[in-house]
Amino acid sequence: MGFAGAGILLAAAVACGAPARDGVTPTTGTGGFEAARARMVEQQLAARGISDPRVLEAMRAVPRHEFVPPASRNQAYADSPLPIGEDQTISQPYIVALMTETAAVRSGDRVLEVGTGSGYQAAVLAAPGADVYSIEIVEPLARRAAETLARLGYRVHLRHGDGYRGWPEAAPFDAIIVTAAPPRVPPALVAQLAPGGRLVIPVGEEEQELQVLRRGPSGIETRHVVSVRFVPMVGGP
Repeated sequence: MGFAGAGILLAAAVACGAPARDGVTPTTGTGGFEAARARMVEQQLAARGISDPRVLEAMRAVPRHEFVPPASRNQAYADSPLPIGEDQTISQPYIVALMTETAAVRSGDRVLEVGTGSGYQAAVLAAPGADVYSIEIVEPLARRAAETLARLGYRVHLRHGDGYRGWPEAAPFDAIIVTAAPPRVPPALVAQLAPGGRLVIPVGEEEQELQVLRRGPSGIETRHVVSVRFVPMVGGP
């Protein structure tokens, strides 16, 4: 039995990220995690060009160590993806911040995330006050993310289902973030963008590019951001 169709007040996250850079290994304990998170924001994000204060504050506030397995918590603030089970990973912090900043999410925006994973990306989107909808095709991950988000108090609508279809009954969306790579941009997701809406998505198979598609006055405008490596998007095109 899945979550399909039901709005669960809690979110979802990333499936994979780009290559790791300088890591940060925190001292365990609340104070150690807070200090490691602050270093992560300064050394991994701000130092590499993430400048939106809303994104930096969300990354400073959301406890990434709560979204990884206990055995990986001492690496929670390293600049690398980490396994979360079911052959999936949580993206490196820089990729989460980059995608959030590229999506230009504002308080009150309606945002769709495709690929809940651990729930971390959804929490980062919800922290500044966005109305977040998240879809996860792997049911055990969806259930685990829902439990984590509920425990931490993040209000996100979460469902188990096929992200290729989007969430048409909740559309249109001001922003859509996809955390796994399809070979081509799914038309259903483009159709669910509001005027001015942004779709941030890794596209490709062997070689992937992070793209942002924006619904402008004259149609869809596409911009290429950076080369990335995500897990393949699962489901029906």
